[in-house]
Amino acid sequence: EVQLVESGGGLVQTGGSLRLSCAASGFTSDAYGIGWFRQAPGKEPEGVSCMSSSDGHTYSADSLKGRFTISSDNAKNTVYLQMNSLKPEDTAVYYCAVDLAGGYGCYLHKGRYDFWGQGTQVTVSS
Repeated sequence: EVQLVESGGGLVQTGGSLRLSCAASGFTSDAYGIGWFRQAPGKEPEGVSCMSSSDGHTYSADSLKGRFTISSDNAKNTVYLQMNSLKPEDTAVYYCAVDLAGGYGCYLHKGRYDFWGQGTQVTVSS
C-alpha cells in the first residue's frame, strides 16, 4: 500500500521558515516523481515543486523560486520542502504526491500523480 505522510506544518509569522517532510512508502519503483502542491481556502490546487528520482531534476513554480526548495533523503525515503521568507499568501494545506509513471524530469500537473498524502496545514500570520 502506497503511503505518503506529510509533517512539519504549523503557524509561523511573516518572514519565517518551515520545512515540510513527506515520508513515502509502499512502492518499489526506482523511477518516480514526488510533487508538492498546495490549496488555499476557496482556491484551486497549485503546484509548488517537484523532483524526479530518475535524474534528480527539480522544478519549482516560477512565483516560488528563490523561496521554496525541494530536496530528498533517499535513505529515509523522505522528500522535504524548505520554505523561507513566508508570506500570508503562502497559507494553505500542503500535499505531497507521487507520480509512478517514472521517466526523466518532473511535472507539476496534478493529474499525473497517482497517490496523495493527507496534507499538512501551513498558516502564515501577518
